[in-house]
Amino acid sequence: MNASSKFVYLFGSGRTEGGAEMKNLLGGKGANLAEMCRLGIAVPSGFTISTEACTGFTQRGRAPVLALIEAQVLQGVAFVEAEMGRKFGDATNPLLLSVRSGARASMPGMMDTILNLGLNDQAVLGLAAKANNERFAWDSYRRFIQMYGDVVMNLKPSSKEEHDPFEVIIDMLKEKRGVQLDTDLDANDLQELVQRFKSLIRARTGHDFPTDPWEQLWGAIWAVFESWNNDRARVYRELNDIPQSWGTAVNVQAMVFGNLGDHSATGVAFSRDAGTGEDLFNGEFLVNAQGEDVVAGVRTPQQVSLLGSRRWAELAQVNEAERAHSFPSLEELMPEIYAQLLHFETTLENHFKDMQDIEFTIQEGKLWMLQTRNGKRTGAAMVRIAMEMLQQGMIDEKTALQRVSPDRLNELLHPIFDPKALASAVPIARGLPASPGAATGQIVFFADEAEAWAKKGKAVILVRQETSPEDLRGMSVAKGILTARGGMTSHAAVVARGMGKCCVSGAGAVHVDMKARTMTIGAVDYAEGDWISLNGSTGEVFEGKLTTKEAELSGDFGRLMALSDRYKRLEVRTNADTPEEARMAHSFGATGIGLCRTEHMFFEGERIVAVREMILADDEAGRRKALAKLLPIQRGDFEGLFAAMNGLPVTIRLLDPPLHEFVPQDDASQRVMAADMRVSLGKIKMRVDELHEFNPMMGHRGCRLGISYPEITEMQARAILEAGLNMRARGIDVKAEIMVPLVGTAREFNLQAAVIRRVADAVFAERGEVLPYLLGTMIETPRAALVADSIGKVAEFFSFGTNDLTQMTLGFSRDDAAKFLPDYLKNGVYDQDPFRSIDQSGVGMLVQMAVQKGRSVRPHIEVGVCGEHGGDPASVAFFHRAGLDYVSCSPYRVPIARLAAAQAAIAV
Repeated sequence: MNASSKFVYLFGSGRTEGGAEMKNLLGGKGANLAEMCRLGIAVPSGFTISTEACTGFTQRGRAPVLALIEAQVLQGVAFVEAEMGRKFGDATNPLLLSVRSGARASMPGMMDTILNLGLNDQAVLGLAAKANNERFAWDSYRRFIQMYGDVVMNLKPSSKEEHDPFEVIIDMLKEKRGVQLDTDLDANDLQELVQRFKSLIRARTGHDFPTDPWEQLWGAIWAVFESWNNDRARVYRELNDIPQSWGTAVNVQAMVFGNLGDHSATGVAFSRDAGTGEDLFNGEFLVNAQGEDVVAGVRTPQQVSLLGSRRWAELAQVNEAERAHSFPSLEELMPEIYAQLLHFETTLENHFKDMQDIEFTIQEGKLWMLQTRNGKRTGAAMVRIAMEMLQQGMIDEKTALQRVSPDRLNELLHPIFDPKALASAVPIARGLPASPGAATGQIVFFADEAEAWAKKGKAVILVRQETSPEDLRGMSVAKGILTARGGMTSHAAVVARGMGKCCVSGAGAVHVDMKARTMTIGAVDYAEGDWISLNGSTGEVFEGKLTTKEAELSGDFGRLMALSDRYKRLEVRTNADTPEEARMAHSFGATGIGLCRTEHMFFEGERIVAVREMILADDEAGRRKALAKLLPIQRGDFEGLFAAMNGLPVTIRLLDPPLHEFVPQDDASQRVMAADMRVSLGKIKMRVDELHEFNPMMGHRGCRLGISYPEITEMQARAILEAGLNMRARGIDVKAEIMVPLVGTAREFNLQAAVIRRVADAVFAERGEVLPYLLGTMIETPRAALVADSIGKVAEFFSFGTNDLTQMTLGFSRDDAAKFLPDYLKNGVYDQDPFRSIDQSGVGMLVQMAVQKGRSVRPHIEVGVCGEHGGDPASVAFFHRAGLDYVSCSPYRVPIARLAAAQAAIAV
């Protein structure tokens, strides 16, 4: 930062200095405000303080930044004064301002906003006289004090059980006056609230509420910069991979007022349905209100369109006559304004070529646009909108593919409620279908406790009167969210859709008592820990746990996958150990099995007994006797996999984990094992002690087991090859790949390869026929990557086991890293969890080196990856650039990897 830099950019009807292309500098909100001005849309004038100023504030503090931006901010306020014909700080014709955050990535509700800034005891009288509306002026003043007191002066509830202290005062006054709504309070009541709010601030903070408008403005600017690093913003950035270095812009804008009476309103709308993707203009508004009222969920809003209003009434079980009288749509109430709003949203969607989320205010019959941004949406909506916009000719194929975040496909693949369970379910309440999906869990009332319960493996439903940004951590781990208040654009609804969480909002029959930790519906109390189920697609709330079934995928999903396959180069296989997993993955588009972990087959039924007999055997003859029992079982397992993947490759890894994993470690289980196997407890304990290792991950496992006990390798090789021949005889096209784990030298591989080939020769001689197969290895030690050229001379394929390769390269134990990795991520040691997204500059370099070395000696060697990274979109993009042939991941991540592979191909 230097004194000659420009930090403030103006926007208004007379002059606009920014545009949509300046999102990195002006943030998404500031860039789009400028762009709307350029499109001739009515936007209150203002200016944007750039993200560079925020970065400077974070790095250097308040004073240096003030010296750089003060003069530019003064010029910005003067510009707004001239545009709006009002004077900031004037007692008779005051200019009031809003101060809002605006990062380059949308972060709804995570940072701070202040409205009506500039009011004091003199300006409120001038505002009342100017508007000829005393109630409006005092309502604006009490809102300003409430927001400023919370955001800038940090006056918040003293405990999680306490309600907002300002709202407590409002509720007390409403009860005293015998009214239900904030709008029922008159000017005198609001004047009393102002005095009570000031007294509260003085009592709680020890400071008077500031009356100097310029002090108010600078306090608000610094508070917005500081909010970039508040807890909820940091959590949101972690959840959405938003870099801390981006910073936020600050947007200072002339206030327009939706709380000037019955001809004024404020609202939020979407050019398409954010939950389903339907091409339908929809939204919510409140008459005589300000914007925060809509998203805060304190009042249940009305619908923008007539169709939306009728759909809402059906869900809320409100008849048409009552709906038209008490809850009319904006289309009915203000038809000319609605038509103008519809025109604006169409203009904006056509201009940005994406679904738009807009905020608007109607001030005494004039429509003002306050924001437009690409709207948050569910995974299902993401797919539908992309494919429909492609079909409508708005975007091309590559843009359609890039519009869908691969990880969001998760939402489409997971189970829904079984119709049989729904038929007998007990409905207890109904709200708005704020975010689709099915969720079953135990009731929890506080976000931090939801987080604690989830860490213990419990499924939780977060139940709140309404959510706030402080609830983000709890929302992120909950299976579903239920709120008593709020509409389709409330904080809970918007954030839940962005996370892909099931959410039911505005369930009016639900009464939440946070102190008692109960949810009451009618005469029934539900306590913390009770089970409920939510249908986010219908808004229904059910008692107890409901069973689920596999999701039914839409035609849009199938079209997206077909489009992905046309562009991707990487094949996508699956990690599958059973025929059921293999069939599921195949239905999701897997083009083979990249990893079958044979050890997972040993834990079922009588298999574990045979494995333990082998482990307890005193000599090779005893081990071979036990392995003979396992041979037909393993052969049957492999036959099922070959059948499920008819014509596609099946990569089978030989036994990998150390033998101690197959025997119990605690005394009680050892006693049961001794009784079952009719051996002494002493023998069990002695063998367990013999198998004990100080560092099992680097111990007697993988190819080391096969070298010590070649009879294990013999049994598994025979089972694979006999299964292949058996299935080929039944018409199955078998493509077998045998993988030797954990090699670090070519000699290790050769020792195991000799055993496998000897068995193959014997099996083929016995059967009088030959089965083609590939013999390769996992690259999961740094040494294997370093000497991949020598291993590549003898191995026919490589598969990177990036889980172990990451552990050994970084020197981290995956099981223990959770103790320190959060601190590493917080302090920027790593940008991502290296066990979730590959460490490209470290582990990734080994992968690239191994690929190059392997292909230097075997140009057409098949190379893939079978670690957890195979389903991570960022890792898939890296593997594409590294030249791998395929990635392999769990069945449910196959579609994610297919889309990520297509996006990687497009990006090159």
